[in-house]
Amino acid sequence: MTSPPDPRDVRAELESLATEAFRPELADIDRLATLDLARLMNGEDATVAGAVARRLPEIAAAIDAVAERMARGGRLIYAGAGTAGRLGVLDASECPPTFNTDPAQVVGLIAGGPKALVTSVEGAEDSGDLARTDLDALRLTPEDTVVGISASGRTPYALGAVAHARARGALTVGLACNPGSALAAAADHGIEIVTGPELLTGSTRLKAGTAQKLVLNMLSTITMIRLGKTYGNLMVDVRASNDKLRARSHRIVALATGATDAEIERALAATDGEVKHAILVLLADVDAPTAARLLHESDGHLRAALAAAR
Repeated sequence: MTSPPDPRDVRAELESLATEAFRPELADIDRLATLDLARLMNGEDATVAGAVARRLPEIAAAIDAVAERMARGGRLIYAGAGTAGRLGVLDASECPPTFNTDPAQVVGLIAGGPKALVTSVEGAEDSGDLARTDLDALRLTPEDTVVGISASGRTPYALGAVAHARARGALTVGLACNPGSALAAAADHGIEIVTGPELLTGSTRLKAGTAQKLVLNMLSTITMIRLGKTYGNLMVDVRASNDKLRARSHRIVALATGATDAEIERALAATDGEVKHAILVLLADVDAPTAARLLHESDGHLRAALAAAR
């Protein structure tokens, strides 16, 4: 069993991280008026998009690699602890309602399990073995991608996930917010969004968390675009399962086809609420079973299915 690290070594390591740096010029912010605090925080947040922009080539390369594997049936798996883990779980949980994906296609793992979403689980983030156990439960394949997420770039759970996934032949991505991070170095694709010291010393749920959220938005959204989950900028793989989504589905079909309300309702009814199928029914003038077949043969890409129907 590995002995716990010396607390002095941990403190020294934290002091070397940009995200943990103390900013003496902010030592009196608790004396500021609320509006001034809001302006200060907003100004800090405004720097995050630029930090992400400086790493767009690395982000794009990772997305292309992820999409290639997912097109062959692979999964996208996020692994992190604390805020980073929660952001991964959030991004994964939003894919089924947004893109009609199977819940098993994009998965979020957080150190300590679901309980850690709302409370701290003592020691969970310090266990690389726990990450390996969580990944083994998913039965990793070489077509899968594991994204380790850690603001510091040193969290054992994220490092353990990337190391274990790589050993299993899966694609790995390391997302960190410090330069020269162990996590980025350990992954096939290292992405380091350097957001610098936080408004509150060490509170990496702030700028670092915002940066991670922006990158995860890109990873999942652009991957889904590459997989044919959209038609232009329309979320055509959304499925009408509640009142809001039914209204949104109707509007998406209208924007894509210009059909009348009655025509749209008939098409959605015939396709059991599947927006992509309904659009194909209307634009290609085919019945629902034919639309389903064309989409299956086109691997779900609506533009390809439309071309095949003409």
